[in-house]
Amino acid sequence: MSGPSLRKKDAHSSIHEAALNEAIELRTLFQKCLEDGDKVKALQVIEVTIEHWESRTLKHAEAEEEGLYKDIVEAYPDRLTTVIQLTRDHDLMRRIVDNLKNLLQSDEPNQRMITLLDSLVIIDQIHNDDEMNKLLVEGEK
Repeated sequence: MSGPSLRKKDAHSSIHEAALNEAIELRTLFQKCLEDGDKVKALQVIEVTIEHWESRTLKHAEAEEEGLYKDIVEAYPDRLTTVIQLTRDHDLMRRIVDNLKNLLQSDEPNQRMITLLDSLVIIDQIHNDDEMNKLLVEGEK
C-alpha cells in the first residue's frame, strides 16, 4: 500500500515539483562554479547534487515502485504499460546518477556532468508529466 500523499494528485505533484526545482537550482549553481573556475566548490556542489538525486528523486521513485505503481496496476490493469514506462524512466535516472558518480571518481567536475544533469532534468520533467496525466486521475481513490 502506498502512502496517502503519493495517491493524491496535488500532493504528489508538489513533491515532484519541489525536488525538480531544487535539482535545477543545484545544476545552475554547479554550472556557475565551473564557469568561475572554482573546482573546489564545483566538487562540493556536484556531490550534493548527486546526493539530492539519490535521496529525493530516486528514493521517491523507489516508494512509487514498491507501493503506488503496484496499487494502480491492481486497481487499473489497463495502466500497466504506463507503469512500465514510468519504471523505465526511474531506471534511466538511476543509470545516469551512477554514470555521474563513476565520472566523478575518474575525473574532476566538468561540462560532461552538466549534460548528464540536464538529461536527468529532462527525463524527470517528462516522467512527472506522464505520471500526473496518465497514471493519477483526479477523483480516484
